[in-house]
Amino acid sequence: MTDPSVTAPIEASALATPDADVVGRLRDALGDRVDTAPASLAAARADKSGHAASGLPLAVVRARSVEDVQQTLRIATATSTPVVTRGAATGLAGGANAGRGEIALSLREMDRILEVHADDLLAVVEPGILNADLNAALAEYGLWWAPDPASRAISTVGGNIATGAGGLLCAKYGVVRDAVLGVDLVLADGRLMQLGHRTVKGVTGLDLTSLVIGSEGTLGVIVGATLKLRRLVPGDVCTVAATFADVRTAAEASAAVTASGAQPAIMELMDAASLAAVHALLSLQPPTPGAAQLTIQTDGPAAAAEADAIASVLRATGGTVAVSHDREEGERLLAIRRSMHPAMESLGTALIEDVSVPRSALPAMFDEIARVEREHGITIPTVAHAGDGNLHPNFIFDGQPDQFGVIEAPPYVWAAADDLFRAALRLGGTLTGEHGVGVLKRRWLADELGDDQWELQRQITRVFDPQGILNPGKVFAP
Repeated sequence: MTDPSVTAPIEASALATPDADVVGRLRDALGDRVDTAPASLAAARADKSGHAASGLPLAVVRARSVEDVQQTLRIATATSTPVVTRGAATGLAGGANAGRGEIALSLREMDRILEVHADDLLAVVEPGILNADLNAALAEYGLWWAPDPASRAISTVGGNIATGAGGLLCAKYGVVRDAVLGVDLVLADGRLMQLGHRTVKGVTGLDLTSLVIGSEGTLGVIVGATLKLRRLVPGDVCTVAATFADVRTAAEASAAVTASGAQPAIMELMDAASLAAVHALLSLQPPTPGAAQLTIQTDGPAAAAEADAIASVLRATGGTVAVSHDREEGERLLAIRRSMHPAMESLGTALIEDVSVPRSALPAMFDEIARVEREHGITIPTVAHAGDGNLHPNFIFDGQPDQFGVIEAPPYVWAAADDLFRAALRLGGTLTGEHGVGVLKRRWLADELGDDQWELQRQITRVFDPQGILNPGKVFAP
């Protein structure tokens, strides 16, 4: 869903080398790993956001090794050809979409687990492995990797790192940045850098690993990662489901849980529109009109006591509360929250957005969302990771797909989104908690960072990528 103010990527006419010569060099170096099938080129234009880049890329390079990535980038540097790195294309900000004159560099086939060290609680993996597949393999060692994005079954670890992904478990177990010890990074000129460390502590030099996490492919190509793991600790899992008369009361209740000192593993809030849509999708009994729901899960040895304490807080703030000590029942309750995206698709086309505010400001942010709905005449079903203040407003509209099946968001949707983004900033929040900036949010970036920091960050990208060939037009305006 394109922001109409966004400038198109570098055009083919601006390249130093003709397109056919670039593709020829890639084929000479990489053979069958270079894909120019029309369907593959069209697919590389888009991600789950619905946004599509302008035109078709030159080729899709399906890398199988670090050497493949290095070869691709050396050719790209020699020919001044832009490169867009892609994983599973589950992004929601247009950050991995390749367009006219660009090489789409797919890392999806680099999906091996290279090392697992249970004693040191670390693993070394390639970027193309799926989050869920990694955890399925780690379970055999009694280990897990904590980041838990909603797309965990279909998103890659490399993509999680590039976007600084989060998820349902962030409030207790942290985000991707808290679970990565180091990355192997190929720079624009093909040099391989090994950043970070394998030790719990490490402060030698600047922390370039943290700089790369969330950089959205603008600093280099992540070809490996050393991950910080956790042990699978036996214990109870308890789930608390609480309904409230309205979303503001539910948000106040979530803030009260945080203020009480409780630290649940999951605390998810669904407003009335999102809750009703999911109930309809799953053929459940319709919820009370206007009602909002909090779903909270505790884990570990103290799970039962924590759940009971949280239930008391929720009842005191006006909630109708049910507590389950059955793990399977808890997963059924969480399935309601995890069904949010397909439920939104049943309502129309959705621009799925991502803002964060201080947790105490959640009630005020829901007030702002209601105001934006009224003033712009648009429905915005919203869910929130209430444990960390991260909201996902969904802008619902009717639209017609183009020849590639992409539906662009109309200007009135972007006007409403602009109003909502600025409200989040006024409340001390941020434009994105986990989806990234990509293409869709770059025009608001300087509003949050300020001109000086925005320019400093642009200069940093040029140190890593002097020609500006890595993911051009993403994050920072040209």
